[in-house]
Amino acid sequence: MTNRKRIGALSAALAAGVALTGCVVVPLNPDGTPAYPVAPAPAVVVAPPPSNLTLPVRLYPTNEAAAGTGMLSGTVTSNLNGKGTFTLNVGGETMSGEATRTGGANGRSGVASAYGARGGYANCEYTMNSNTQGSGRCTFSSGAVYQLHIGA
Repeated sequence: MTNRKRIGALSAALAAGVALTGCVVVPLNPDGTPAYPVAPAPAVVVAPPPSNLTLPVRLYPTNEAAAGTGMLSGTVTSNLNGKGTFTLNVGGETMSGEATRTGGANGRSGVASAYGARGGYANCEYTMNSNTQGSGRCTFSSGAVYQLHIGA
């Protein structure tokens, strides 16, 4: 073999090596499918964000006017945007209203107000210790005062 042929063969081999750099050879079946099974990419499941969060509330009497009614219970449903609904039952009267974060204490403080069909109302102030627990104080139109506990 002459030098010219050797150089040509060497150049062809070098060009093929450079052309195939970074390529992966995958053996194929006669029908064109890979000869070895290829694992499918894992499916990514993204859960939708919750649309709201409902928490129980309990109110414990702290004065004589509240002691006659006793403990009260209800719910607060957060829309997860700083606003929500507030509902309680007081002596057969359902009171409903809203709860709003006021931004104090790093956005953990808020107010809640509820009104009943018989004209009774409640005004509360609260502070959340976490996303699901908090405490505060509620004053009713009757003069009753309660300690408010939010969460389970």
